[in-house]
Amino acid sequence: MEKVTLGIHFVLRSSKTISGIAPIYARITVNSKRCEISIKRKIQVESWNIGKGMAKPSSSENKQLNSYLEQIRKMMVQSYQDLVLGKQVITAEAIKNKFLGLDISDMTLCKLIEYHNTNCKETLKWGTLKNYFTTKKYIELFLKEKHRTTDIYLTSLNYKFLIDFEYFLRKYTPDDFHTSMGNNTVMKHIERLRKLIKMAIRYEWLEKDPFISFQQKFHRVERGFLSEEELKRIEEKEFSIPRLQYVKDLFVFGCYTGLAYIDVMQLSSGNIQIGIDKQYWLFTNREKTDNPVRIPILPVAMDIINKYKSDMKAIVQNRLFPNISNQKLNSYLKEIADLCQINKNLTFHLARHTFATTVTLTNGVPIESVSKMLGHSKISTTQIYAKVIEKKLGEDMEKLKKRLSEKQVV
Repeated sequence: MEKVTLGIHFVLRSSKTISGIAPIYARITVNSKRCEISIKRKIQVESWNIGKGMAKPSSSENKQLNSYLEQIRKMMVQSYQDLVLGKQVITAEAIKNKFLGLDISDMTLCKLIEYHNTNCKETLKWGTLKNYFTTKKYIELFLKEKHRTTDIYLTSLNYKFLIDFEYFLRKYTPDDFHTSMGNNTVMKHIERLRKLIKMAIRYEWLEKDPFISFQQKFHRVERGFLSEEELKRIEEKEFSIPRLQYVKDLFVFGCYTGLAYIDVMQLSSGNIQIGIDKQYWLFTNREKTDNPVRIPILPVAMDIINKYKSDMKAIVQNRLFPNISNQKLNSYLKEIADLCQINKNLTFHLARHTFATTVTLTNGVPIESVSKMLGHSKISTTQIYAKVIEKKLGEDMEKLKKRLSEKQVV
């Protein structure tokens, strides 16, 4: 039998330090490969002995903490010994799983989902986590209707299970919708399940990947945007109803900055800074990706900022604009679309697409600059948003014709 070198050490997760207090993690090392697990305890960084991996015994509270750490260590050693007696493969993840009571033999799909959703609360954005809750709901419905059960062992998952789940999603029609899911919505649920399965494989709860032969098929979606004439129609429209006027202003602001809803709602006066050109810029980070965003403030956007700088709700909230939910905002945009006679699905995200196409690319802003202002990591992502519309293509070809005719004259 291969010799096993086991190490159990307690460390602070310095990246999660808040007000000088950091969480304690147990680091399990087996043959140079390691994993970590939170022990649900925190301590002042200055009270921690890094070399010894324990609290400095300067107080009775720290002494009690060290006793607790020693109990954890003994339990982990016991988990290691149980694996040895059971003649199981010894790895850091296996010891962690044994300690947590997550044996491979009884690991189920619903336990996996619950483990993921509980342990990823701090690392995933709420919007992303909420999507996993929705996927969980459909998996539970599928298990109930197709398998007549509430759960299933991970070892029972296979290619047929995935095909059946895909078919179920395509045919399922929720009570609050008139139509079934679109292809890309189905694929998104499959994609989340795939990520869960990959996690189970990394944690050694599952040996064989049921997704090996499964292919996801996303359909390319054409991104909508407003034309110059449609944008002008909204800009020039004045509403007597305050809520519609406010939503219109926010939408136009989005069209001239390219910011997503959540990023607009989080803007404060601190995000307005003097840029390299000595003009006002917006300096912020995208909520979705945390990528830095630097946007010169166009006159239209600055006018809207100035319009609301005295708004009491915005001042109390320390924001540029009063808070409004995305759901209400998009609902009111439907009214605005009707009143402006725009036959498009007007959502706040459409403003971002409009910024990329009608406001910037159409007016000759290089795609590299547009990509930076949108906060994209790759230009290929920007190319999905920013299509070269026919008007710009026609103008470019006219310039080409003019150059060619001038050459012929010479």
